[in-house]
Amino acid sequence: MSEFFELWPEGPLFAQAEHFKLGTDCVLLADFVNTAGRKKGIDLGCASGAIGLLLMQKSERIHMTGLEINAKAAETAEKNMKINSLSERSGIVTGDIRKCRELFESGSFDLVVSNPPYFPVGSGKLSPDRERAAARGETECSLKDICAAASYLLHTGGSFCLVHKPERLAEVCCAMSQAGIEPKRLRLVCNKAQSAPSLILIEGRRGGKPGLKLEASLILSNSDGSESEEFKRIYHK
Repeated sequence: MSEFFELWPEGPLFAQAEHFKLGTDCVLLADFVNTAGRKKGIDLGCASGAIGLLLMQKSERIHMTGLEINAKAAETAEKNMKINSLSERSGIVTGDIRKCRELFESGSFDLVVSNPPYFPVGSGKLSPDRERAAARGETECSLKDICAAASYLLHTGGSFCLVHKPERLAEVCCAMSQAGIEPKRLRLVCNKAQSAPSLILIEGRRGGKPGLKLEASLILSNSDGSESEEFKRIYHK
């Protein structure tokens, strides 16, 4: 396991498991999530536990569970919670998202988050390493699997938030709706104001009524290449 480092000056300590590097997508997703009123959340495919850690830093009321199939990554997530004195507000479960019905009761959570593999099987070349391939592609868990799990785990009115690639937006919305989760809030992430989106941040509600709110795009860089003020806020700069 890597050595611990501060996520920001005097911020939480964090270590990364092999094949699961902390990326901008995790940080942006945690910032996007509205934790108001949420008490029990779960991160599907939590890797080293970054999103749960960030959400618990954001809200002192929320308890976060992490579900991770990779035992080494799950062990790292547990250590990240322990070193930040968050063990009592968290739990890491080693298991398969597709078998969540064997691990949790229906409607156990009011918040589900996920930074899933972005690439469907057959869409491109993946690493011959099984663990590395699973981190990037849907070799062991598909978008449909994740939405079905979120639907089972959420009680009515609960929120499902995830980050994904813009080219799969239609699939994301369809998979949510088919699982009984209505897309309610969408934010596009762009490197610069004139750039095409590079990521999408989307929130759905279990049993929600139709109606999608498109928020102002999140711009990461100014026209001169410097970091935007919102990027600095998110990264505590």
